[in-house]
Amino acid sequence: MQLTRVRLYPVKSLGGLDVRSARVEPWGLAADRRWAVVDDTGRTVTARERNQMLGLTAEPLADGGVLLGGATSAPLRIDVPTDAAPVAVGVSRQGTALPAGAEADDWLSERIGQSVRLVWQPDPTVRPVSAEHGGLEGDHMSLADAAPLLLTTEASLAALNAWTDESAPELDMLRFRPNLVVDGDEPFAEDDWGFVTIGGVRFRNAGGCDRCMMTGIDPFTLQRGLEPIRTLSKHRRRDGKTWFGVLLVPQNLGELAVGDAVTID
Repeated sequence: MQLTRVRLYPVKSLGGLDVRSARVEPWGLAADRRWAVVDDTGRTVTARERNQMLGLTAEPLADGGVLLGGATSAPLRIDVPTDAAPVAVGVSRQGTALPAGAEADDWLSERIGQSVRLVWQPDPTVRPVSAEHGGLEGDHMSLADAAPLLLTTEASLAALNAWTDESAPELDMLRFRPNLVVDGDEPFAEDDWGFVTIGGVRFRNAGGCDRCMMTGIDPFTLQRGLEPIRTLSKHRRRDGKTWFGVLLVPQNLGELAVGDAVTID
C-alpha cells in the first residue's frame, strides 16, 4: 500500500487543501486545525450548521498564520495572535484559545452569516484525546473533533460507492475530511489495523471514526443530501453509529509524503 493523499484543514470546518508532504507533530499534522470559529458565547461554529463554511479556504503560512479566502473574496492574512488575552471556548477539553481580532471576525461573520470569532490554539498539549476516542495517557491533539489524524482508504470508498444507489452521485473522499488517504487492498481492512507506519512515522490506530451528517454536504456544490449516511447506516452501523475511516495517534515525529509506503503491524 502507499499514501495517495495528504490533506490539511488549517481552520476547523473550513475547506481544506492537498499538500505533497507534511510534518507529523505529537498532536497531528503541522498546521492542521490549530484555528477554529466560535460564536459570541465561545461555542464552536461548524459546517454542520453553516455549510457555507466549506466554501471558504485557509492556507497555512510558515509562521503559523493563515490566509483566508473564498471563491469571490479577496484573501485576508491572519497572523498568530500571540499577544492576545485568552478567551473561553466551547471546544471540548480545550478551555481557552487566543482571539485573532476584529478584522478576521468581521471577514468571517460576513461570509458565514452570523457573528463569529476566529480563535487560535496556542498549546495543543493542554487538550487530551478522550478515552471515548481511544486516547491514552499522554495523547494530545489539535482542535480536530476526535483524534490527531483521520485516515481513510480508496478501497473503502470504492465499496461505499458500489453500495450506494445508482441514482445518487458518486461520493468523493472530500466528504470525509481525511488527513491521510491510502490506496488499500481490502475495503475496511483498516478497522483491524493495530499500528500503521507511513514514511518512517508510526501511528496507533485509536479506533474507528463515527460519522455525522456533515458528510452529507457535497464539498463542491455545498448542497446537503442523504448520502453517505443513508448507505453507511445499512452496511456500517454499529453501536447506533455509522463508521468510515480510522483515528490515528502519532507514536513518533517525522515527515511523510504522497507516495510513501504504508505498512501494518
